[in-house]
Amino acid sequence: MTGLGLVTAGGIGREPTWDAVCAGVGTATRGPALQGHAVDFCCALPALDDALAPLRRKAWRLDPFARAALLAAREAVADAGLDPAVWDGPRVGVVIGSGSGGGWTTWHQQARLRDRGPEYVSSLLHPMSLINMAAAEVALDCGALGPSTATVTACASGADALSLARLWLTAGRCDVVLAGGTEAGFTPLNMVGFDRLGVLSRRRDDPPAASRPFDAERDGFVAGEGAAVLVLERPEHARARGAVPRALFAGSGSATDAYHPTAPHPEGAGARRALRLALADAGVSADEVDHVNAHGTGTPPNDLVEGRVIEALLPHGPSVTATKGVLGHTLGAAGAVEAAVTVLTVQHGLVPPVANLERLDPALSLDAVRGGPRKQRVDVALSNSFGFGGHNTVLVFRTAG
Repeated sequence: MTGLGLVTAGGIGREPTWDAVCAGVGTATRGPALQGHAVDFCCALPALDDALAPLRRKAWRLDPFARAALLAAREAVADAGLDPAVWDGPRVGVVIGSGSGGGWTTWHQQARLRDRGPEYVSSLLHPMSLINMAAAEVALDCGALGPSTATVTACASGADALSLARLWLTAGRCDVVLAGGTEAGFTPLNMVGFDRLGVLSRRRDDPPAASRPFDAERDGFVAGEGAAVLVLERPEHARARGAVPRALFAGSGSATDAYHPTAPHPEGAGARRALRLALADAGVSADEVDHVNAHGTGTPPNDLVEGRVIEALLPHGPSVTATKGVLGHTLGAAGAVEAAVTVLTVQHGLVPPVANLERLDPALSLDAVRGGPRKQRVDVALSNSFGFGGHNTVLVFRTAG
């Protein structure tokens, strides 16, 4: 991992997001488009206009999910010290995951069709809304001529993007891959759909405190928007240009529950297999794991199942955090956002706290970090991502030194 970029409710850029996560204060606010709904708050992206100024001639034709991905990708490439003007384009790949794609474009164009008629629907409806267009726009922007694709596995999409990127590198198909996830489509319809499933928090009286991973009083997740892109390189390529990696992407594992469309397997069967596969792929033992960045949605069943999986497979008690308390659940972007936070945790030796964790669920005994960031040497860290459909992916990161 030689570079990373972040655009989240915590701020535009890597440092503002890291500072927000370490501060441990929720970012949820009420959204004007959600006024009058049972759940009228989310962790929305800040205004991107100033950051998009250099892209003004193309930004107008991009849905917010692609705009966020493009900003994160540009930051990641600059952070890695790469120059798209001179790199070997056919050896550069792009894979960006998303759960919903251009939701806002679809929402607005549907309204035009309903209210004004077919002739008022934009000819850019599909180029703006298709899920693959974040990857396509990143490739267009930086001249990446190698393989490019989108991963769509709900809340595991961003993590699966990173796993696929690693496979391209180890197979020798690419020297560099820009990989990550993006989500920015919390339209009223999208939010109502999640609320009807009963998975959203309804703490309308205090939105910043609504997302409460592993807390005894948690009542659901808070939707979040965001994007993260990480630069992965083959070690030989990075060494040849003198790049200093932030961390090493050591392994990954994926497994499917095949149990229920939205509920986790009650014993976390898929999550357990994914974790074991990730450790085997990385060549590390369970007792070497120092830290876990948990999926930690704040929904009662998911946190309980994940917590028990961590306790059973990592009984020595590594430190645990969950960034959704601050940034909300960024769905298709979550695996990439949390992988980026895990990389920064490994690099800085600092574990962010779980925001709003006042009383740990009494059914769990996790070493959940709370009250403030914890200084800790982290040589091996896991990042968990579990999605609707029973998708389970675990990533393993190690120190670069």
